[in-house]
Amino acid sequence: MSAFGPELRRRRHERGLSLTDLVRHTHYSKGQLSKIENGHRQPSEYLARMCDSLLEANGALLALAGTPERPPATTTTRGQEDDIWVVALGPDGGSVFHPMNRREVLTFSAAAVAGLALGSPARPTPGVSDSISYFRTAFDATRTLGQKSAPTLVLPIVVAHAHGLRSLLPHATESERTRIAVLTARHAEYAGWMAQEAGDLKAARWWTAKSVAIAAEVGEHDLNAYSLVRQALITMYQGDAASTIDLARHAQATAGAPERVLGLAAQREAQGHALAADYDNCMRALDRARDHLQKDAEHPREGPVLGTSTISDPIGVATGWCLYDLGRPAEAAAVLDQEVALIPSTATRAWARFGTRQALAHAAAGNVERTCEIAARLLEVTPMIASDTIRSELRSLSQMLRRWQDQSEVRDLNVEFIKALRHTGG
Repeated sequence: MSAFGPELRRRRHERGLSLTDLVRHTHYSKGQLSKIENGHRQPSEYLARMCDSLLEANGALLALAGTPERPPATTTTRGQEDDIWVVALGPDGGSVFHPMNRREVLTFSAAAVAGLALGSPARPTPGVSDSISYFRTAFDATRTLGQKSAPTLVLPIVVAHAHGLRSLLPHATESERTRIAVLTARHAEYAGWMAQEAGDLKAARWWTAKSVAIAAEVGEHDLNAYSLVRQALITMYQGDAASTIDLARHAQATAGAPERVLGLAAQREAQGHALAADYDNCMRALDRARDHLQKDAEHPREGPVLGTSTISDPIGVATGWCLYDLGRPAEAAAVLDQEVALIPSTATRAWARFGTRQALAHAAAGNVERTCEIAARLLEVTPMIASDTIRSELRSLSQMLRRWQDQSEVRDLNVEFIKALRHTGG
C-alpha cells in the first residue's frame, strides 16, 4: 500500500505528467489520486492497471498494488426450492424421475459418466447409428439451451443424454462405440463448463478430467489439449496470470493438437499476458491465435465445435477483453462495441459475458451513460442464466459505478444490482 503511491508519483514525474493528466486518464478525482500517491488510500486493482498502462510500467505498478486472486463466488443451494428433477436410467432400460439438489446432481452425473466402459464389441443392432445421430443433434440443442438457461437446468439434461449414450454401448459396433465415447466425452466437457458457471470449480475440474479419460480410451486426444485450455479458463477467472499462461502454453505444445485447440490455447495465453499487464506478449499471442483459427476455418473438422460455437470471431472479442485487462478501457470499449453487436441475440450467455466486459470498459473510460445503458440490459438476463463468473464481473461493475452515485441513472440501477447479485443458485 505504501510502496504503490510513491512509485506512481515517481514514474508520473519521470514522464512529465501532472496529477491533472492522471485524472484525465483514470477518471478518478484529484483528491482520490493524491491520497493514493501519499499512501493514505489503497488503489483499486483496475486503477493500478490504468496507471501501469499510462506509465508503461509493464506490470511493475500492478505488482505493487498487491491485488488478490479473484475466485468466482461459490453458489450454495439450500431448501426444497432448489430441488431439480433428474432422469435416471436403470439397468433394465427403464427410467425414473426423482428430485435432487445441485450437489447431488453433480455427484450423480459423475457416477453416470464414470461408468462408461467400452468393453468388447457386440453384434450390430439396427438403429444405433440413428440414435447416435440423434444425441449429436441433441447436444447442439443442449448447448443452445445453455445460452439462455441456468446451468442447474442444463446439467440434468446432460446427465440424461450421457445415460442414453451409455445404454447404446451393448448394441454398438466398434466404430459406433468410438463415436459414442467421443460424444460422451464432449457431454462431460460441457458439463464441466456448466459446473464452473454454477460456481463449483471442483466439479468443473472433475468433469474436464473425465472427458479426457473417456476420449483417450478410443485414441481421441484432442480433448487432452483442450482440457488445459479449460483449466486455464478457471485460473484466468481467479486472476492467476502465471498459471493461465503456463497451462495455455502446455496446450500449444501438445503433439498433434488441432488448429482450433491451438488457436483457443493461444487466445487464453493472451488473456494471461493481459492479466500480467504484458502488452507485447499479449498481442503476439492474439496474432498466433488468429492464424490458427483461420487455418481451422479453412479445413474444419467433423464433430461438435470445441469452444464457443456462437461467436464468429472469438479473437475479436478476446482482443477487447485483453485491452481492458491491459488498462486500456477506451480502446477496449471501442473494440467490444463493434464485436458484441455481432453476437447473435439467441446467444444470451455469450452476450452477457462479453457485454459485462463491455460495460466495465465504458465505466473505466468514464462513459457513465453508456455503461448504465448496457448494465440495464445485463441485469435483465443475469438471473436467468445464473452465471457465477458473470456475477463476479458485475460486482466489479457495481463497485466501479459507486464513483458516480450522485447521478440518477446510477442510483436507479442500485436495486437491480442487488437483485442480480443475490446468490439464488439459478
